[in-house]
Amino acid sequence: MGDTSKLDHENHLLLDQPLLRLPIELLRKNFRSAHFEVEKDGTYVKNTLKETATGCVNGKASQADVLKNLDAMITRMRGVKRKLTAFADEETRLHRHEQARVRHLADLYPMYSVDDVKYDAWSRTRLDRLLVDYLLRQGYNESARALAKDKNIELLVDLDTFEQMSHIRKCILNHSVAEALQWCTAGDIKKELRKIGSNLEFMLRFQQYIELVRDKKSVNPNEFLTFARKYLAPSWGTYNAEILRACGMIALGPEHVGEIEAYAELYSPARWEVLADLFTKTHNELLALPPIPLLHIALSSGLSALKTPACHSSSHAASTAGPPSHSTSLSLAASVCPICSTELNELARGVPYAFHSKSHVEPDLLMLPNGRAYGRARLEEYARKAGLLDGQVKDLRTGEIYGMDRLKKVYIT
Repeated sequence: MGDTSKLDHENHLLLDQPLLRLPIELLRKNFRSAHFEVEKDGTYVKNTLKETATGCVNGKASQADVLKNLDAMITRMRGVKRKLTAFADEETRLHRHEQARVRHLADLYPMYSVDDVKYDAWSRTRLDRLLVDYLLRQGYNESARALAKDKNIELLVDLDTFEQMSHIRKCILNHSVAEALQWCTAGDIKKELRKIGSNLEFMLRFQQYIELVRDKKSVNPNEFLTFARKYLAPSWGTYNAEILRACGMIALGPEHVGEIEAYAELYSPARWEVLADLFTKTHNELLALPPIPLLHIALSSGLSALKTPACHSSSHAASTAGPPSHSTSLSLAASVCPICSTELNELARGVPYAFHSKSHVEPDLLMLPNGRAYGRARLEEYARKAGLLDGQVKDLRTGEIYGMDRLKKVYIT
């Protein structure tokens, strides 16, 4: 039998892939943004310089025009210098994060057993990271920042990235898409969104159009027609159904949307929640982040080792459907199965069942009339603690009381 206390470094690092990957993705994004600014402003300066030189040679440009063009090019290049300085500062910050994370993971390799005192400190740091990641994903930014500062792990978590995502998500839920559109069109993100086949920008523009049509009494009809031609019509080959509905909205009007289900959905407030979820999904996909908190991934891997088919059986669901009583609380406290707990049952629903080469069953099993089976010793001990009458037992989970004459002896076959 293998040493269960031996540390498996490779499996430990599976959970920490985003720890190293995100700074690298942000460095790539930072470099692409810097390259985009250099290319854009460099092209402008080259074209302006060429036109100015040609005008001077042909005698078409006056001295004042030449000076004006030179001043414009100098101003543009100063702007590029300021932007590149900001990009360089961001790159330095990301390198500090990456170095700190490499050191943190390198500290794991000198440890060979989970009983090592150093491993206890290292695992506590990792738990703090997972908690900060969970808080950030749930929108508790101030709590996450306070925890990171208190545990001195600011370089091991991505506060700024998730705070920006949380801010944009809140803006969408507050019925504003301007911030999300600005994020979509910043640098070369628009090109990256096309690479992954995202429909985020189109859906944000479509929502802008819906709001224009919703307020058609105070908006000139030509305004939303112009908007549709500029932002929706170019995507005709990809989003035919949405564009056709956009055309129908002009004729129908918001006062008649209740008559047709397809158009009622367009004016539903639930669309803002869908847009916010779409933005979060796209943001995480673009930065190679897991779609769920890392804490859930860590819990799921542990829960899978304990899960059995009985944890999500119909009888279990029926027994936990009602409000918890005092007897139910006692029975749950007596249970040693974390999968069946109220807090973890839903999280464990999607994970695979445990694979055990040996079964571990209590001796002298007795089956209650409700189909549950427990060991005789445990039933008698629980009945004694509960103060039941002689010859009575109590279901450890549901709190139901039965006479011993109603129990059946069961065997493993």
